[in-house]
Amino acid sequence: MKIFSCAACGQTLFFENSQCTKCGHALAFLPDRALLSAIEPANGPESAGLFVALAPVVGKGIRYRQCGNQIDHAACNWAVPEGDPQRYCRACRLNQLIPNLANPGARAAWEKLESAKRRLIYTLIGLGLPLESREQLPEGGLAFCFLQDELATEKVFTGHNDGLITINVAEADAPFREKTRLELGETYRTLLGHFRHEIGHYYWDRLIKRGDHQAGFRELFGDESADYAEAVQAHYQRGAPGDWPTRFVSSYASMHPWEDWAESWAHYLHMVDTLETARSFGLALPPKPEGGARRPESQTRRLDFDDFDDLMGAWVPLTVAMNSLNRSMGLPDLYPFVLSTPAVAKLRFVHEVIESA
Repeated sequence: MKIFSCAACGQTLFFENSQCTKCGHALAFLPDRALLSAIEPANGPESAGLFVALAPVVGKGIRYRQCGNQIDHAACNWAVPEGDPQRYCRACRLNQLIPNLANPGARAAWEKLESAKRRLIYTLIGLGLPLESREQLPEGGLAFCFLQDELATEKVFTGHNDGLITINVAEADAPFREKTRLELGETYRTLLGHFRHEIGHYYWDRLIKRGDHQAGFRELFGDESADYAEAVQAHYQRGAPGDWPTRFVSSYASMHPWEDWAESWAHYLHMVDTLETARSFGLALPPKPEGGARRPESQTRRLDFDDFDDLMGAWVPLTVAMNSLNRSMGLPDLYPFVLSTPAVAKLRFVHEVIESA
């Protein structure tokens, strides 16, 4: 994720900001420019509800509207170009069902869900991946459904089905998520991670099942025609195989080739987003162990995102540094993973599939 600056006063801005804390200007993220900009109301008798972006790289006279969820609920800082007939931004228009905001705690949970979803959509746009709504692509278009257990006829399971991604609203609650993480023996469980994992299933359908990568997929991940229900039952009865760290990015990935792909996909998105953040800060890592020789320097500001080897070369020292900083604060490792050679090969395959898309 990039960091931005206010075009009105120069204050540093972050992706989630909707108002500059220094000069008070309203802010909006412009998906067509991948830019967070200060905004001002547009002039003219027919300009009600329109604004202009103050960022100098935005063309003069280009106007935008605020997303309908910002107008109705003050819950979205993305903008809609003036010529776009949609009322909602590129992220919010993908919603098929949101929680009943009148229910206690529903609004706060929904805002967390939307914040994570916008980060996901930002990354997908940046990677140039196909991103059609169900209105644009009735068969297999992307949609999100946020469901609560007590309002559903059955227990809500986070998952994907033919383009529809369902997220259990309870996952927005940190205590619930931590309890579930411990019960399942997971080292890592986040709301953003759910979105990245489930979108991996969506892109398996789009890029593998309907694409030209099936042979390469099966060589690395296995035969996806293996019975999924049986694989799930076996995983929760017996657990992951003892040698899973030597072959998979996570224990959950060992369940079935589909889950191996989705976990690898999510991990790749973790990498590119975190590395973009590091590059935005101009981070350089010249590690020098006490009593040892200085190791090769990693400068993320020079990172080439088209080169997988470059990504991995920057990723490893960055995660070592992040974990060391967390340990200095008495916190668990921020990155509780060790990538084996087969896991890296799968990440490389994800990278190549995305590049070809």
